[in-house]
Amino acid sequence: MKTARIALCQINSTVGDFSGNVEKIVRFINDADRYKPDIIAFPELAITGYPPEDLLLKPQFIEDNLNALRDIQHIVDDFIVIVGFVDKRDDIYNAIAVIHKKNIVDIYHKVHLPNYGVFDEYRYFQAGTRYPVYQMGDVTFGVNICEDIWYPEGPATIQALSGAEFIININASPYHIGKTSFREKMLSTRASDSNIIMAYLNTVGGQDELVFDGRSFVVDHDGNVISVAKQFDEDMIIVDLDLDAVFMKRLHNPRRRQQIIALGKGMVEKIIIERKKRSPTHSPIHPFTSPPLHIEEEVYNALVLGTRDYVRKNGFKKVCIGLSGGIDSSLVATIAVDAIGRDNVTGIFMPSPYTSKESREDAYELAKNLEINIIEVPINDIFETYLDTLKPQFKDMPSNTTEENIQARIRGNILMAFSNKFGWLVLTTGNKSEMSVGYATLYGDMAGGFAVIKDVAKTLVYRICKWKNQKEGKALIPERVLLKEPSAELKSGQKDTDTLPPYEILDPILKAYVEEDKSFDEIINLGCEEECVRKVIKMVDTSEYKRRQSPPGIKITPRAFGRDRRFPITNRYRSW
Repeated sequence: MKTARIALCQINSTVGDFSGNVEKIVRFINDADRYKPDIIAFPELAITGYPPEDLLLKPQFIEDNLNALRDIQHIVDDFIVIVGFVDKRDDIYNAIAVIHKKNIVDIYHKVHLPNYGVFDEYRYFQAGTRYPVYQMGDVTFGVNICEDIWYPEGPATIQALSGAEFIININASPYHIGKTSFREKMLSTRASDSNIIMAYLNTVGGQDELVFDGRSFVVDHDGNVISVAKQFDEDMIIVDLDLDAVFMKRLHNPRRRQQIIALGKGMVEKIIIERKKRSPTHSPIHPFTSPPLHIEEEVYNALVLGTRDYVRKNGFKKVCIGLSGGIDSSLVATIAVDAIGRDNVTGIFMPSPYTSKESREDAYELAKNLEINIIEVPINDIFETYLDTLKPQFKDMPSNTTEENIQARIRGNILMAFSNKFGWLVLTTGNKSEMSVGYATLYGDMAGGFAVIKDVAKTLVYRICKWKNQKEGKALIPERVLLKEPSAELKSGQKDTDTLPPYEILDPILKAYVEEDKSFDEIINLGCEEECVRKVIKMVDTSEYKRRQSPPGIKITPRAFGRDRRFPITNRYRSW
């Protein structure tokens, strides 16, 4: 039986941590080598971390990356390692090193460079032009990088027609809702169309706004998923590929013969790797077979991973959160506890004259349930001092959002004081619905270092909290928090609906306008009330200046603010 054994190493690299990334790669090579695989693979730009952004414009960064590659090269024995790095020629390339017996036998350059959404690879890289395949004994395979696999007539198809029996595609593919099933469908189609086995290897971990969810997988020649790695965690899967089955499939495909003729000879370079097939000493690692998670659990896990990595990779140990007794701060605190542990999370409760008895009770009950420390810092006296100080200028003018925002800014100052004094990272608690329409106070509740739920709509916040309580089998997040009407509590009797449409009406409008770029008329045609849509779009457009000054936050939708959506602050275009 003709087989090949591959090891897919789904690792969490840190951008610029060359020594740490090399140490991790070497450790995974040693762990994988116990199973005697023919090929050990690592993700896209595993050596540098992804995305390195403008670090790529620093010549020393490129050299350090090449030195790190040499450190890996020297420990590779009679097996093949493929690893992502930055190649330097007359320009720089997003590349794969194919390493065997301490030698780099070939370097593959990424052909299709993404330049949309969160990607900006034309800014940095030159595109590759080669489509090599590699022959080790009687086995032929190809490698390519991320975007290369998405093109039906791209490198993968050309390599398959040139004799490759399987392809390893290495990735740094960021997570968003729905992407998991989309990837699997695409790879399944590509594999069955080309009668080839596809191994999709993704990185995992958080990097600023991005979360990479891993969930690497292997698809057989019929398009069936045969092995899946964990989601949101480092993992290694060992898979034995049945290459006889690939051959048999191709025997029954006359269309493939015509495609090979059309391709022509000599287009693809074949590189011979002199090595004998290894004799496996252990059975393959049993694949992780659980189905994709439900949206609430998937998003929650993405938020936990993104928070954990942002905190740890930036050198923080502890965080603090302004606890209001509301649902947003409750969810952020719960995520923080799961991300870095209850001993590293502190809640700051800052009551004002308008804070309700219920909010106090809910904030303290949450802290008790999560077993986190809570500190109370009333802002009444500070607020009165502000009002007295400003009274000569404000005179007898009526109270408005000015006085409301003063309270929020006092709280922001207090949170930042704790951050400065104790070295805690402040996690802000604004959700996507609020950030979209500017229902937040600049330098107030927006003050902080990381915005955990910045890309999570309010209605999804509720769904996640309900899911979390169900999972825990108890009201970890107090039940009243899920039931009471949302309020900023910055004036007497205030409710969010005083300013905004109900969230179940607001969120679909925001999704249509922000994430799907639908026009005013198209949103009206969805059944939304005209004046409501006009008001929401105006609030979104005029709040861009606030969003530009907000902390980075985790992307979980196909269209997040910041990297995905770049809207000019100064413009006179009106679509409403």
